[in-house]
Amino acid sequence: MKKLITLILFISISATYAQTDSKMYRIIDSISSKHIENSVRKLVSFGTRNTFSDTTSTTRGIGAARRWIKQEFDEISKDCKGCLNVFYQKDLVKPEDGGRIPFETYVVNVVAIQKGTKYPNRYIIMSGDIDSRASDVMNYKIDAPGANDNASGMAGTIEAARILSKYKFESSIIYVGLSGEEQGLFGGKGLAAYAKAHKWNIVGIFNNDMIGNIEGVDGVISNRDFRIFSEPVPPTETEKQRQMRRFYGGEVDGISRQLARYIYKNTKTYMPEMNPMMVYRLDRFGRGGHHRPFNDLGYAGVRIMEAHENYNRQHQDVRIENGIKYGDVIEGVNFDYAAKLTAVNAINLASIAWAPPAPEKVSIGGIVEADTKLEWSKVNADDLAGYKIYWRLTTSPTWDNSKFVGDVDHCTLKGIVIDNFYFGVSAVDKEGHESPVVFPNGIMKN
Repeated sequence: MKKLITLILFISISATYAQTDSKMYRIIDSISSKHIENSVRKLVSFGTRNTFSDTTSTTRGIGAARRWIKQEFDEISKDCKGCLNVFYQKDLVKPEDGGRIPFETYVVNVVAIQKGTKYPNRYIIMSGDIDSRASDVMNYKIDAPGANDNASGMAGTIEAARILSKYKFESSIIYVGLSGEEQGLFGGKGLAAYAKAHKWNIVGIFNNDMIGNIEGVDGVISNRDFRIFSEPVPPTETEKQRQMRRFYGGEVDGISRQLARYIYKNTKTYMPEMNPMMVYRLDRFGRGGHHRPFNDLGYAGVRIMEAHENYNRQHQDVRIENGIKYGDVIEGVNFDYAAKLTAVNAINLASIAWAPPAPEKVSIGGIVEADTKLEWSKVNADDLAGYKIYWRLTTSPTWDNSKFVGDVDHCTLKGIVIDNFYFGVSAVDKEGHESPVVFPNGIMKN
């Protein structure tokens, strides 16, 4: 009888995890394209947000823009009774620092932290860029509206904070406006170093850089496609890890790639009308974004952005030339689309922040055997339901097979030959929220 009850409970729990979380749909429905439009228009109204533009004016330049962003975060915090810790994080940059620095200035980020209830030092980050540029990145006086690049990402970050601040999460969420991106990713470098110095446990960063354009320069128009860029493995891996990867696989299974798969899976589950494209590359050819400084220090990070770029609207002075309109103006932003990509961010921030931490160590075995064996370090979480094993063909981009195995620290997959698949483990709570998948980082002794 005891075994029967256990089996019934196991089946009941497994069935629960097959369901979706209704809160995710409420989050999606709450994202306002009108709020995003208002924020984009406000950011454009500052004329230019070049890193070296006016910092004292109340109506023009990056100083006015970052004060307005802080004010928005402060108002959101006021509405949620002080749930956000809002502050400036800044670093002095000089010409000798490299990049495009004509003279000394402070690169100032605007940070808003929503502290988690159980794991306050475990962070998931959403970022947008504050700064903008014209054709000449060093020209900080000319108008550079930066409507899509990147008022859209900044507006989405503010809107995500407005919606998610209404909920309580176990882990912390950071909403941040990063500066100095166009001059050499200085804002991201500064915050990543700050995180390292303060020993933040960062699960990952979602860098939103251009989330509003649906009409590509090639003529393709789509309000459903978007890209998730991620690097294959961290640049900080050790020689031992590199050698293990050579013999045991994992060339496309680093922590940033698992984060991309996590976003892909959640989007297909809750927003099936969207078409997430996982791009196996750090960023676009010859270009960079603010997730990279975090990657450089070994943190997981991805870039979420539109799929169809219009280069006439990027890094261009506002003008008409040979009948072609150039410039990153408000008319180039589709606010409904920006709201969709904001929703993609919001449900994934929430999913990770509600989920238990992932197992730190996962070991695998089954050499010259018919079965695959896995064991892992257990997670200390009050609401933990157990663990889920994932596996896929080595050529598949997504985790296609899974099995919930309960609150145990090992599992044997009968009849699943280790040589034919890749494997991973995630932690699951009693409401079905999952951590990102952890690829094996150790080998079991047979």
